[in-house]
Amino acid sequence: MRLIVVGSGTSFGVPQIGCSCAVCTSADPRDRRTRVAAVVEAPGGARLLIDTPPELRLQLIAAQVDAVDAVLYTHDHADHVHGIDDLRAMSVRRGRLPIYGPPGVLRRLGEHFPYIFDESVPRDPATPRPSLERMPLEPGREISVAGIPVLPLECDHGGVQVYGYRIGGLGYLTDVKAVPPAMVERLRGVQLLVLSALFDHPHPSHLSIPEAVDLALAVGAPRTLLTHLTHRFSHAELAARLPAGIEPAYDGLVAAF
Repeated sequence: MRLIVVGSGTSFGVPQIGCSCAVCTSADPRDRRTRVAAVVEAPGGARLLIDTPPELRLQLIAAQVDAVDAVLYTHDHADHVHGIDDLRAMSVRRGRLPIYGPPGVLRRLGEHFPYIFDESVPRDPATPRPSLERMPLEPGREISVAGIPVLPLECDHGGVQVYGYRIGGLGYLTDVKAVPPAMVERLRGVQLLVLSALFDHPHPSHLSIPEAVDLALAVGAPRTLLTHLTHRFSHAELAARLPAGIEPAYDGLVAAF
């Protein structure tokens, strides 16, 4: 299986609007970070999309991903869901597309996007809307999604419920502040670990870079990618100071697991 990192940036994205810092004006393409998302691809071709950020259309085109079999949502902050309308192109071709995530997240998506989910909203035949089916997940209970094993892991995002996912040999946790010891145990044995990492200093709802490094060492995966990165650090600068086996992700990175 393989992971395609289609977005590796924070909610601001990099470059950040109105900023002329060294990272925002960098010529290194790895420093151009769209909002965080990823695609998991199985050997048989099945694909799972994790989150739908605002740049989703551009991300999938850049990654040459023309279809997915399901979407996994981590939580419903704007930088993770506001590209949901870009699912329209795929659901028009394939029919109803299942979306999975925490029950509260799926309920709020219905409230935020009634034109998609509320059947009482009149349909405009001139403007198709995404055809999506909400599939709530129970934390700690593994299910098969398009033939791929998916284990939802409930974590804390500064008081907000967020799901991380173990998908076979992959552990994917973004926008987490605390990962309880029981979740660390559920992640042991993964070949690839993806963690969000914000600043050097602590943050009330996100892992700091030192906290993410400590968590990576506790899990012990052979390879860890840090995502949800800000403009505080260039790719090259961050890569140079991370321990062996831990590296910054970048848009377009492909990793096997």
